[in-house]
Amino acid sequence: MVSGEAAIEVVSYDPAWPARFDEERQDIRRVLGSWLAGPIEHIGSTAIPGIAAKPVIDIMAGVESLGASAAAIPAAATLGYCYFPYQPDLKHWFCKPSPNLRTHHLHLVPIGTPQWVRALAFRDYLRVDAKAAAEYETLKRRLAQTFKFDREAYTEAKSPFINAVTEKALASGYGGKR
Repeated sequence: MVSGEAAIEVVSYDPAWPARFDEERQDIRRVLGSWLAGPIEHIGSTAIPGIAAKPVIDIMAGVESLGASAAAIPAAATLGYCYFPYQPDLKHWFCKPSPNLRTHHLHLVPIGTPQWVRALAFRDYLRVDAKAAAEYETLKRRLAQTFKFDREAYTEAKSPFINAVTEKALASGYGGKR
């Protein structure tokens, strides 16, 4: 456990989450617009109406490439985002307001890459398949208790479910491949 790190907490769905995303999207577009090459998407569990989630708004913004968007890293800091080189070969990843207390995650991801397509496929599939969404919520609640202070283990333990659902979603035409 990192000193001062908040416990993983999964809370009931908050209907304010989409509005929080919309507010943040406007700020991101205003400050990072010159590096964006695609839409700004609400991803992650807070983007799935009705299911419980960690109360962190996950945002994925499309860029042309990681190299072309590297200068966006200091610009994102002006919005309160802290850069962390998590999966740096796939995306520029940020958290806000701090690594220990997070209200937002920002992922700058090249458009059309598997990282981009898979995130949208998973989100879109859970938005229409209530059974899969409920299974994911149950899994997250259980894992939040098991790995209360270990974000990496929590994330890793969700991976088999996420990968299986994402593969099913892609096979069904989700993720912009329809």
